[in-house]
Formats: sequence, structure tokens, C-alpha cells
Amino acid sequence: MSHPSDDFTREIVGLFAAVNRRYGRESEAAAAVHDLTPLQAKALLAAEAPVPTRRIAERLHAEPSNVTVIIDRLEARGLVERSVDPGDRRVKHVAATAAGRAVAADLRARMPFAGDPLARLGEDQRESLRDLLRLVLEA
Repeated sequence: MSHPSDDFTREIVGLFAAVNRRYGRESEAAAAVHDLTPLQAKALLAAEAPVPTRRIAERLHAEPSNVTVIIDRLEARGLVERSVDPGDRRVKHVAATAAGRAVAADLRARMPFAGDPLARLGEDQRESLRDLLRLVLEA
């Protein structure tokens, strides 16, 4: 016989999985329209304004060296361009081109859930959820 809290825990974990699946399906479908991978789409969205490559890596939860390959592919398609930071020539900035900004706008329009999966929550609810998730991760 299962304990009621075990059933409750399974339900919560199942809901996390459902959110993740919905986010993934929507992201994949929107990216596929533009013949992009979900990571390429996420990198493009992160580069709508000029941003250091390492910031894109943080958004993708990836190593900067791995992001370089993603940026190379986006650049080859004319969706982003690189520039050198005038204050530190070691830092490369990535920015969407006009074509890249148009694709990014279409991606956002095709991803209402993935763009803001917490849209239905108020500020207090978002803060509570964040605090609860931090507590779970501390365990």
C-alpha cells in the first residue's frame, strides 16, 4: 500500500515532467519551422541585443566552447554576427542581424508557453515557487 504523500510526490514530479515536455515540444516545433535546433533557437533569442558569448553559454547551461559551434551555425545562416568588445578584445559579442531578429520574433510568437511558462502566476506565486524549488534543491 502506498503512502498518501508518496502519491502526492509522484503527482508533483509528474507535473514537473509535463511542464518540461510541453516546453520542449513547443520549443522544438517553433525551432523546426526555421530549420533550427532548440539550442540554436535559444541562442538566437539570447542574442537579440549584443551579448558576450559567455552570457549565451550561461543561458544555455553550456560551456562557452560548445556554444561557439552553435553561434558558428547561426552566423553561417546570416542570423547573428560577432564583434569584438572594444574594451576587451578577448571578449566576443554576438548580436542578431535583421534577419535573426525577424526569426527571433517569429520564434517568440510560436512559443507562448515556452516563452513564459509561469505567465498565469502572480508575483507572489512566482516567488513562492522559486523559494520552494530552492528548498527542494538544497536537500
